[in-house]
Amino acid sequence: MIMDIEQIRAHLPHRYPCLLVDRVIALVPGESIEAYKNLSINEPFFDGHFPSQPVFPGVLLVEAMAQAAGILGFKTMGKTPADGSIYYLVGVDNLRFKRACVPGDQIHLHAKIISERRGIWKFEVSATVDKQLCASATILCADR
Repeated sequence: MIMDIEQIRAHLPHRYPCLLVDRVIALVPGESIEAYKNLSINEPFFDGHFPSQPVFPGVLLVEAMAQAAGILGFKTMGKTPADGSIYYLVGVDNLRFKRACVPGDQIHLHAKIISERRGIWKFEVSATVDKQLCASATILCADR
């Protein structure tokens, strides 16, 4: 299942500059998602995050992985924010950064459902550029 930006906007409450998923290229509800974020030098955070050597902030990379996981959760449940449902990032475990992401990169975001109990979802997430691991973590999201 492929999702364009309008379909993504229907499944995430985020808007510019906080929407960090540009396209979904594979999604199997109840299992996994692959999406991507294109990095452009025009993004506002690059002006202040090491202007002489711009780097995508790690906290935004975690948020991008969480947004991809959120789309997977929404699609799995058949819900959208318009239904009154929202996902909150409530925990991050085993976070590791392996490679910096810079302007011009296309970050591939991967999420796989590990478990769901009483509205708390656990996902294994990762981000890669050119098949090189940039970050990985286990995240928890709460459906409220």
